[in-house]
Amino acid sequence: MRFASFRFNGQNSYGVALADNEIVDIRAAAEDCPDELIDLLRMGDAGRALAVRILDNPPAEATISIDDITWYPPIRRPGKICGIAMNNSASNERKISAPEHPAFFLKPASCLIGHRQAVEIRSYYGSVHPEPELAVVIGSNTRDVNASEATQHIFGYTIFDDMTGNGMRSEDLFQYYALYASDSDPNKLERREQHLSYAGRYKGTDSFGVMGPWLVTRDEIPDPDNLAVTCSVGGEVVAQDNTRFYNYKVAEIVSFISQFQTLQPGDVISCGTAFKPSADRRSIHHANLQRVGGPIEISIEGLGTQENPVIRKQMDIGNWRLN
Repeated sequence: MRFASFRFNGQNSYGVALADNEIVDIRAAAEDCPDELIDLLRMGDAGRALAVRILDNPPAEATISIDDITWYPPIRRPGKICGIAMNNSASNERKISAPEHPAFFLKPASCLIGHRQAVEIRSYYGSVHPEPELAVVIGSNTRDVNASEATQHIFGYTIFDDMTGNGMRSEDLFQYYALYASDSDPNKLERREQHLSYAGRYKGTDSFGVMGPWLVTRDEIPDPDNLAVTCSVGGEVVAQDNTRFYNYKVAEIVSFISQFQTLQPGDVISCGTAFKPSADRRSIHHANLQRVGGPIEISIEGLGTQENPVIRKQMDIGNWRLN
């Protein structure tokens, strides 16, 4: 099944795809349905059974054209969005040092927009580029799950554009001495040189998380570790890749995160950028949205195509200082 969240006739709703161009509005079709798609996920098997029942006998009055809806992210307010860093084998040659496990950061739900909604790029952001990624949506509470069982906790998959502001990442770079208790004498402190940049701005700015259009259930994607991914900006292909080139498989990612943070229904894990260059060697890093116009189009095998216009705004940052 393919689920979506949307606005139709002035009302927020969600539904399940009936055909390529039609969707059944679940809220219009069933009085006993929850308010949002994330609540349907929380119902577990009962929620899935409700969707199957509606799909098997869709009321005519609840069937609408996808051309008449305004798309939202499938999960509008996930509890958390985890992004996996540097997970494409194409980036391995650039690593000076790296952990031997998935490294992840968190993005706020406020950064999310849906299919066909505008990505807003303000001039004071500096360089910004898209990052096409496969994303997992969790279907059940998940803590300390073994990798062999991890996919059972996945509800489905969607497309995620993990927009990244290189300009802000550079501005927020710290080069400093971190303090650690000495291994030989815990009463002493050691200084260790470190370099880091916090992801709050360069990953979490408004419209820096594009999700959708569809949330496709796990049963329709038998092998998430072998899906073709393409990305184009302004009609020019900038990535042709496959999820088989991820360093860590989907099950490993879910299992690793669950050893530290409880994953809950509706939580999103974006599994890493598919950025192998196109045939003419153009890459996402050439697609600085301050200079290159949209739309951004991302296609993932079995999940459809996500398309978003880009709006550039020439403006200065607001007067955030008191003096």
